[in-house]
Amino acid sequence: MTRVAAIDCGTNSIRLLIADIERGNGTTALHDLVREMRVVRLGQGVDATGELAPEALERTFAATADYARLIRDHGATKVRFVATSASRDARNRHVFVDGIRNLLGVEPEVISGDEEAALSFAGASSVLPILDGQEVLVVDLGGGSTEFVLGTASGVTAGKSVNIGCVRLTERHLRDDPPTAQQIAAGEADVDAAITRVRQDVPLERATAVVGVAGSITTITAHALGLAEYSPDAIHGAELPLDTVRAASTGLLEMPRSRRAALPYMHPGRVDVIGAGGLVWRRILEHMGELTGGRITTATASEHDILDGIALSIG
Repeated sequence: MTRVAAIDCGTNSIRLLIADIERGNGTTALHDLVREMRVVRLGQGVDATGELAPEALERTFAATADYARLIRDHGATKVRFVATSASRDARNRHVFVDGIRNLLGVEPEVISGDEEAALSFAGASSVLPILDGQEVLVVDLGGGSTEFVLGTASGVTAGKSVNIGCVRLTERHLRDDPPTAQQIAAGEADVDAAITRVRQDVPLERATAVVGVAGSITTITAHALGLAEYSPDAIHGAELPLDTVRAASTGLLEMPRSRRAALPYMHPGRVDVIGAGGLVWRRILEHMGELTGGRITTATASEHDILDGIALSIG
């Protein structure tokens, strides 16, 4: 076995996975030792200013220092740090890169949207195997961007990353609590335009199934299931009718933040942005139902995503 550490630094959260990778007989398995998530909101204000805010960098560096200690304590021999949307967009990303290098001792990788999409697909498909004849669309709904990846049992067919994340759309449109009809309509227009761009590269109409990953989608799934607490075991692999998921998304979108905060499965760092997550996921599923002529009737949630893909890419 090889002990690895993977860090996924997104627009809203930074996550750590320390795991043992076991390979043999043509298969690869991850055995988790540590999974941690901190909401640091690295992308705070990036959409408006084009720069990473000093206080956002400070929060991210503090979390990275804690992760570095965990990595040392568990004896991981290989480490990969991947940064995504907010870091791609920021003019001062060199400050971020230098800070992470000093704290962790490895070069942080600010990856492209295409690589982010491929890693998301690898992570999701590693634990939700794709059957022969299936063409699965994996949707990774993040804070700054959303990745659409179509693939088969053989791997990725096509992918595209677009800037319609939950933090980005909250800051851009959903400023009231709860958001107004006009703000929701403006957010939906952004999603529609993004999907038009996606369709230039990804034949969404060919999908036979849809799998959603990342915190917005898993939280929406927890809401749809009416969980008494956040339970990864209950959420992972949950396949729900599109109408059920859309209703849960709408409920969170239209709910005041005070009510969201009281939900037993709601992470405090998602309270202000989960409405935009619901807006994006609802609109994507509406498009998928239409584009496939009603063939897509359910959506599946996965607790395994780009973080698992990063870990698998190391070993």
